[in-house]
Amino acid sequence: MDEKLSFSSNALIVLKKRYLKKDEKGTVTETPKQLVERVADAVASIERRYGADKAKVEETKKSFFEIIANLEFSPNSPTLMNAGKDLGQLSACFVVPVDDSMESIFDAIKATALIHKTGGGTGFSFSRLRPHTSVVKSTGGVASGPVSFMKVFDAATQAVKQGGTRRGANMGIVRVDHPDVIEFIKCKEKEGEISNFNISVALTDEFMDKVLKEEEYSLVDPHTRTIVKSMHAPEVFDLIASYAYKNGEPGIIFIDRINHTNPTPQLGNIESTNPCGEQPLLPFESCNLGSINLAKMLKANDKNFEVDWNNLKKVTTLATRFLDNVIEANKFPLPQIKENTLKTRKIGLGVMGWATMLGFLRIPYDSDEALELAKKIAGFIYNCAKEESIKLAKERGVFPAWKGSTWQEKGIKIRNATLTTIAPTGTISIIAGPTSSGIEPNFALCFFRNVLEGEKLIEIDPAFEYIAKQEGFYSEELMKKIAAGESIQNMQEVPDNVKRVFKTAMEITPFWHIKQQAIFQEYTDNAVSKTINLPNSASVEDVKEAYLLSYKLGCKGITVYRDGSRDVQVLTLDNNKKKEEVNERAVVTEKSDMQMVSFPRPRPEVILGTTTKVTTGCGNLYITINHDEEGNFFEVFTQMGKAGGCAASQLEALGRLISLSLRGGIDIKVVVEQLKGIRCPSPSWANGKKIFSCADAIARVLEKRAIDQKEVVSVEVPVIKKEEKVLVKKSNAAFSNIVGVCPECGFALRHQEGCMLCDACGYSKC
Repeated sequence: MDEKLSFSSNALIVLKKRYLKKDEKGTVTETPKQLVERVADAVASIERRYGADKAKVEETKKSFFEIIANLEFSPNSPTLMNAGKDLGQLSACFVVPVDDSMESIFDAIKATALIHKTGGGTGFSFSRLRPHTSVVKSTGGVASGPVSFMKVFDAATQAVKQGGTRRGANMGIVRVDHPDVIEFIKCKEKEGEISNFNISVALTDEFMDKVLKEEEYSLVDPHTRTIVKSMHAPEVFDLIASYAYKNGEPGIIFIDRINHTNPTPQLGNIESTNPCGEQPLLPFESCNLGSINLAKMLKANDKNFEVDWNNLKKVTTLATRFLDNVIEANKFPLPQIKENTLKTRKIGLGVMGWATMLGFLRIPYDSDEALELAKKIAGFIYNCAKEESIKLAKERGVFPAWKGSTWQEKGIKIRNATLTTIAPTGTISIIAGPTSSGIEPNFALCFFRNVLEGEKLIEIDPAFEYIAKQEGFYSEELMKKIAAGESIQNMQEVPDNVKRVFKTAMEITPFWHIKQQAIFQEYTDNAVSKTINLPNSASVEDVKEAYLLSYKLGCKGITVYRDGSRDVQVLTLDNNKKKEEVNERAVVTEKSDMQMVSFPRPRPEVILGTTTKVTTGCGNLYITINHDEEGNFFEVFTQMGKAGGCAASQLEALGRLISLSLRGGIDIKVVVEQLKGIRCPSPSWANGKKIFSCADAIARVLEKRAIDQKEVVSVEVPVIKKEEKVLVKKSNAAFSNIVGVCPECGFALRHQEGCMLCDACGYSKC
């Protein structure tokens, strides 16, 4: 079999960068085929522990190899990275308890560092910590409170980032009845604060009842168990919605609903989830995940497709056995995690490629037909997984905490306390793709991916490409227009029936996003990771309606993201206690001190630009220059490879000041003049020219762009007529959900599935 197997060119880049074995010098030492063999061999070898002979082990290894090599199934990233290696940590999801003592807090930080070092993500509930106004009896001082300690965890995560195989990601949760809940809701108001955390408020059934009845509820000190004060539930609910409206956080989880479905209540209550919210776990518990590629679960029927139920059953059965074996093959980062994980043997089998499957079947994502198929597929996978887990229990025994579990109450002897999870599949959907991520709709039908040293290739959703060719409207020019941001909904050459099927995430109403999440949740033991996309024009009321609908339909949590919200900077003046929102570039004279204040132009909803790689004495510097709709220089972002600490902060500061100057109307020639020629101790040569410093490199790129923009264009952008701008701005699905610049390749970061993902290189913050 080909050493590259059937991986796409972009999948090969991601595998080389993140997953293939490397020697001490960073040179890749295995092929993609050898990676799959390594993983299949390590996981199949567990069969020996349960009496399988050599032939049976080889048969299992072959089966595992085939479903991964055929892109039908993929385990979570730590399993692909670490199976068969010395590190051997194979789980993605962990929850670490944080008790109300300094010893527990810093033990948790140590545990977190060890988990992040091995590639896992961590979730915490800070609800046990006493509020920041409490007196500490042992010292007579005042407690710091949950938010203060979250910042300590955040700093520790930032430090571990540099040496880990993956960047550490965290979930921070505080109950809605904690006295510090308001401070928690606001804790990420300032962009960049507590940046290594996703945050969610744990809403109780009592709180939701008070919201609906418009009544007050009690805040309880977790240390003294006494009621501190009462608050009007609708006001707190409004506050959560308003902050989520601003920047997508906090999310919410329905903590009582999660515990109603806790399979092992005798072991305690669930307080937290993993970083993206789909895996509720007990303290010191972990879970390994994997996803079936639904786009590969189809068979041809003349010129159409239908679901291949036999193959789906086969892959589900093998994947369930694979994930149970992973628990045995795992090298856990802490003994208490090993103990608790083996008690419940939780697995999380999920899906990816749902939108791509629907495309091949010509079923619109936002339709009753899609919901009916979702219910059928989710139920089928769950029942097949349960059947295999029951079979495994007969072979190997039930999970140790079975006695007293809800499974015992049902009289079902089963191997795994949980079976299914819908997890984010940002990176593994690139490896198994091209295919859509999780159960999300497509964020774009075509987009540019970085492939080799600045080269960009168009990646097209395979279902859309197939239909476009079958319907006769496919052309490279059309695909480039779509990749550059135009919506097919505005294209005359695309038939209406195709437009109906291939709506993108921002073209689908929140109602259908939530309905899809709720349908999959019905057959998911754990939870569903999904982002509910809202247009930029959405209101806080729309966010609240989404929350209430998700609660009504049985979801375990919800994350909303309003398109462009993280790019909106509201400028305010405080003059005689009056605040005014500045909606356009203005020069304002404040009469109180006669000081002239110039305000920079606000950022448009959609902005395009280029990224240039420059070799400096400190490493490869990626310089992104964006333009406004009139073609004027607007902002600059910089990223130095994997630089952190002082270098990263100085580059960020430099980029911010340049951007502020450009948005404030300073001529680019003046900016170049100030930066060009600045020297540092490590000059370099690039393209026959001496680069004196990072500042000098930025100046040279700005100068070159000003002289001849065509020389360094890295993204093809169609010419947009003035009268078309509003239309494109409203429907620009390819550039929706952008929340920043990828720290590794300089491409756009997109908010999806509760995380930040890069479509270009596969970088994931979680």
